[in-house]
Amino acid sequence: MRLKRPKSRGRHLRSQLWFDNPDNPGMTALYLERYLNFGLTKQELTSGKPIVGIAQTGSDLSPCNRHHLELAKRVREGIRDAGGIAFEFPCHPIQETGKRPTAALDRNLAYLGLVEILYGYPLDGVVLTTGCDKTTPACLMAAATVNIPSIVLSGGPMLNGYWKGERAGSGTVVWQARSDHAAGKIGYDEFIDAVTSSAPSAGHCNTMGTASTMNALAEALGMSLPGCAAIPAPYRERAQIAYETGGRAVEIVHEDLKPTDILTRKAFENTIVACSAIGGSTNAPIHINAIARHVGVKLPIEDWEKIGYDVPLLVDMQPAGKYLGEDYYRAGGLPAVMHELLKAGRLHGDAKTINGKTMAENVRGAKVQNRDVIRSYTKPMKKNAGFKVLKGNLFDSAIMKTSVITEEFRRRYLSNPKCPNVFEGRAVVFEGPEDYHHRIEDPSLKIDENTLLVIRGVGAIGYPGSAEVVNMQPPAALIKKGITALPCIGDGRQSGTSGSPSILNATPEAAAGGGLALLQSGDRVRIDVAKGNADILVSKAELARRRAALEKRGGFAYPASQTPWQEIQRAMVDQLADGMVLKPAVKYHRIAQKHVPRDNH
Repeated sequence: MRLKRPKSRGRHLRSQLWFDNPDNPGMTALYLERYLNFGLTKQELTSGKPIVGIAQTGSDLSPCNRHHLELAKRVREGIRDAGGIAFEFPCHPIQETGKRPTAALDRNLAYLGLVEILYGYPLDGVVLTTGCDKTTPACLMAAATVNIPSIVLSGGPMLNGYWKGERAGSGTVVWQARSDHAAGKIGYDEFIDAVTSSAPSAGHCNTMGTASTMNALAEALGMSLPGCAAIPAPYRERAQIAYETGGRAVEIVHEDLKPTDILTRKAFENTIVACSAIGGSTNAPIHINAIARHVGVKLPIEDWEKIGYDVPLLVDMQPAGKYLGEDYYRAGGLPAVMHELLKAGRLHGDAKTINGKTMAENVRGAKVQNRDVIRSYTKPMKKNAGFKVLKGNLFDSAIMKTSVITEEFRRRYLSNPKCPNVFEGRAVVFEGPEDYHHRIEDPSLKIDENTLLVIRGVGAIGYPGSAEVVNMQPPAALIKKGITALPCIGDGRQSGTSGSPSILNATPEAAAGGGLALLQSGDRVRIDVAKGNADILVSKAELARRRAALEKRGGFAYPASQTPWQEIQRAMVDQLADGMVLKPAVKYHRIAQKHVPRDNH
């Protein structure tokens, strides 16, 4: 479609197809007419100024992102002062702790909605407001698909929580409080008070859970301004960087700096390295792999071990450590971590970032302000802190977070002198979380310290959406004996705030015919962490017999869909290792460069 005027610094803007297209006066008048009805002027909309969207993920249903309703005001001011026009719009709400059966169902739904907005409305660029776990990948997946100039503004963590004088990390305190409650150390009221003490202010999790991880990784990818991710939500610097992000959003439109310019293979490799160094969430591979697929970068699950396993843990932050978000920010945040990684030769320093500079240029001058919180590369908290990818007849792949393997867990399960880093135990299988909660205290299961807890039917198809339920605690009788963690395996996820070294994200899940569907309580299971093997110790003939019986029964049974979206997603969703994306969606790349939306009248 030919456009004659005006130009933005020598380049036509997408929004001019709506608001200043003399080749199509009828439609131009129609578009202008309605967008003037709340006070915008014709002169503004035909001025050639970039129209920058603010993808608003904050709402009362999304408390972790709610302060974006205020931050958007500063974004607007930044956009206006840089010579742009702000259009704020809502995104589908996602709240990890609010949505049942799981907020993971909403990630792809929010993605689809945002794709349609970014492509079909008069936007030249967008500020993506992120925070709670799934909002970050949903926004980045959409930006990668449509490929208009985009920049991430994270909302920041809550202030540090405290309970009885000790740091209480959001999410992480839950697991300890559950254990104390089961052991009879605390009652119901104290349990509730301990958990709620971890949320003292606006913001997302103040631990290195999935929210802090994904916002850090948005910065590691190069999609946020340097230092953005770690700023606590209530700090003045959070509003200041919101203003700066708005201004930069206008500039990237003029520069035509798009997600595909930044989200390269080098950027994803940097992100895997950063995730290991910060002790990032086990949900990160799911979401980062999804972003990679939507931008067209090949990133198999094996790369998480190949690139990141031997990266040391540099950040002492719950759940892998003891500190919280404020401590991490004051110690230097992600730029300081990336500085250490750059010095060690672990980063692609030439990777481009959203401020127009390379990663090396952004972090070369960043300094660690507190070595208790952010360690040096040569004196880390732990060596080899990345994810281990396991394979065997139980699944094609699953991951294990090695940075949270405690000395007690390692001594109990991975220190057999004859077979180091190998555990073999009797499996007790639960059909979803309801079955687990109903039967975990059943003495007839004879769960002891050598038992391996397995949960299935909780994956992308089976749950649906994949639930954060794999980190199962032992029966109260074992907890009272001091055994607070058993080996766990599942085809679902677990919270990034959990310190459990579970084997999770099993692909394919039981509902898709994975090996977990063939497992029976009482089977012996062998886990070899060194070799990356996970196997049921039964013969191939027995597994074949079980599979034939499973197929005769019509496959693995799981609950019926309860909403239209559950049914739609189940029919087209991919497995966790492959990003849990909607399979028909990944073929759509660079939409804004390939297509012009048809007129609506």
